[in-house]
Amino acid sequence: MHPSVLRARIRNGTHTTHTSGVSQDYVQANLVVLPKEYAFDFLLFTMRNPKSCPIIEVLEDGRFESNYAKGSDIRTDIPLYHVYENGRLTDKKQRIDDCWKKDFVSFLIGCSFTFESQLIKGGIPLRHIEENKNVAMYKTSIPTEKAGVFEGPTVVSMRPVPDSLVQKAADITSLFPEMHGSPLHIGDPREIGIGDVAKPDFGDFVGIKEGETPMFWACGVTPQAAALQAGIPYMITHSPGHMFVTDWKNEEYLKSN
Repeated sequence: MHPSVLRARIRNGTHTTHTSGVSQDYVQANLVVLPKEYAFDFLLFTMRNPKSCPIIEVLEDGRFESNYAKGSDIRTDIPLYHVYENGRLTDKKQRIDDCWKKDFVSFLIGCSFTFESQLIKGGIPLRHIEENKNVAMYKTSIPTEKAGVFEGPTVVSMRPVPDSLVQKAADITSLFPEMHGSPLHIGDPREIGIGDVAKPDFGDFVGIKEGETPMFWACGVTPQAAALQAGIPYMITHSPGHMFVTDWKNEEYLKSN
């Protein structure tokens, strides 16, 4: 499905679920929307934590059309949004044009869903896509580097990979540095502070079978954890797993790096 068709379906309420495995050959992005007074601190936070928060695009205050998706509207083209007030999740909305303000600055951040199509093409099975589930995501004990009011734990996404394909998966994802790149951790989840891997903080657990190794990639949900810890007055993000899908092809991205 071409992303423009998908975005239209999201905008009219036809597609309301996660975007993992959807429009697989196109770059997907996380979203963070902030009042302008917090934009510089957040930009600095992303620069200090590029593995978790690789910036694809910044939309200046009031803008809502991405340069990577002609005719798009980031206020309506994501299946589900989270609204945070004073560090608390206060609302989940299917569109945010009704609460949009002219001083909002929007950040599109690279997403690991982008490299999933390359993993599949490389013969690496992804069970959450096979089972039509959201990827499992966890808060870790790995701290982010603070910038202004923003700080908090690094969030990771986990995919179980056959032992024989672990190195191949690491090599493929390393080609996508702006989409979190190579794994942050491979193996025992307890080493990065995940007490019970069967209970993700976000998304769905799909099991880890014998002969598989859990692989963990930095995740663009990290800013949401930072917002919760910082307690900033107002922030809007995508709901974990519900991404903004651009018209930027993965192949074009790979050629540009």
